[in-house]
Amino acid sequence: MNQVVETFERRARVIPDHGLGLSVDLYSPDLFDLIEVLETEAGGAGVPCGYLEIFKAAEQGLARVRRRLPGVTFNYHAEGLWVTQPDMATAYPLEAELETAARHLRILGSHWFTHECASKQMAGYSFGTYLPPVYTRAAAAVVASNVDRVQGALDRRLGGDEGRGPLLLLEMPPLTYFAFGDLAVPEFFRLVAEATPCGLVLDIGHLWTVARYTGAWRSQSLQRFVQAFLERFPLDRVIQIHVAGLAVHEPPSHGDRHVGDGEPVPWIDAHGAPIPAVLFDMLDQVLAHPGLVNLKGVALEVDTKSIPEIVREFGAFRRRFARWVERPGPVGIGGSASSVPAARPGSRGSAEQEAGADLVHLYADYARAVAGVDWEAVRRLPALGIEPGSLEAYRTYLRHEILAWGGALTDMFPQTCKALERAGVALDEFLAFWFREARPATTPYDFFLLKVERFREFVGETLPSAASLAAREAEDLRQAYQTVNELVGREQEAVKREENEQVFTLRQSWAEARVSR
Repeated sequence: MNQVVETFERRARVIPDHGLGLSVDLYSPDLFDLIEVLETEAGGAGVPCGYLEIFKAAEQGLARVRRRLPGVTFNYHAEGLWVTQPDMATAYPLEAELETAARHLRILGSHWFTHECASKQMAGYSFGTYLPPVYTRAAAAVVASNVDRVQGALDRRLGGDEGRGPLLLLEMPPLTYFAFGDLAVPEFFRLVAEATPCGLVLDIGHLWTVARYTGAWRSQSLQRFVQAFLERFPLDRVIQIHVAGLAVHEPPSHGDRHVGDGEPVPWIDAHGAPIPAVLFDMLDQVLAHPGLVNLKGVALEVDTKSIPEIVREFGAFRRRFARWVERPGPVGIGGSASSVPAARPGSRGSAEQEAGADLVHLYADYARAVAGVDWEAVRRLPALGIEPGSLEAYRTYLRHEILAWGGALTDMFPQTCKALERAGVALDEFLAFWFREARPATTPYDFFLLKVERFREFVGETLPSAASLAAREAEDLRQAYQTVNELVGREQEAVKREENEQVFTLRQSWAEARVSR
């Protein structure tokens, strides 16, 4: 047994079995109401929930939840640690993100922390949803090196006398219409797992998007695709499984788009959408695989759904799958382990440094290509999955992402938008402004705050006479955002009675912007 495998197995062994849980947003829906309803469902018997995985949120809010729910097992879904990026340590505020993650993990008492193997920022461009890595051998090596760096940093901050912090779980990301690379997705993660002792999260909906947008559906059934994928994916590293909704994103103007005979619907990852039955069929197939020996938990990702819908889906989920996680045998490993040395960032040789430099340019092409800034950049990228019309579909989606996520601009900046309309300035010009040039990432990633600041800058340049108006509305939004994010549950309702009602019309959009995965 090599050192990477031994280190992983020792770390995995001390993680208790979690059972079936929920991955949730701290703010939407009301988390305390959700727990109360789960506890009183089924005629008062309750619907058991093994754990809650909480997406990155304000520290004060996490602390309130921890105090109010002392008996709940919590885990953490981090963000802002862009492990796919070759310049992660130099182009982004890594130390600030690590300090934040350490504080949040300490508050929640997490056994693990999940992070997408994807990025919302690359080469100076920022996005609202995750962009998967370029699937190449060089990119896998960079991911492994960055994972070592992150795990080692958090071990030193949180490991105590044992030098062991919560285990980083790298989540296979969704494909949103396309993928770049020359390496199959399971092979990419096998290379990462061979180089670093991290755990993995296998997301069933994300797996469906791999079948859909790499074109695998054209040559094999979904069942055969899943079977072949599982044979190549490092299942022994899977600590957690996620299941979430899928939905079609098509604005009304594109509602007549034709889907050819036999072509799967163009679903993308959508946590607020119902979970289609096909994902539970896929989950059955995954859970039956003998290679899944270290699984600790299976969670429905339900952030932003209504409480009745969450309870209904989770109840059906438990009835169907409780047998898998409650059975004795290979799924889940108990026991204890000796102290495991903290992971240390490995030294990077000249070949790896050269590959990293090449990847910086490749990711710059990637960002410019998908944003529509440089159409020719697509030709310089290896295409793993570029279905006909896929980049056009993504750019339509991207327009909605920038203009509507986190709140429609007309709701966020009502007076400023009226001034722009009177001056004949179309809001679509903001999209071109957003991607006009690369900008350094100087503050921790927060899509809502980024959008507020970018729009203020856009107005200052496009309509200087409205600059002061935009600045006032931007400051009001920042203050309201901070206030609301520090409060949880009915505390928000108390503020609602005292503060500007407009702030609370944006709450659902803020939640979507926070947890867009």
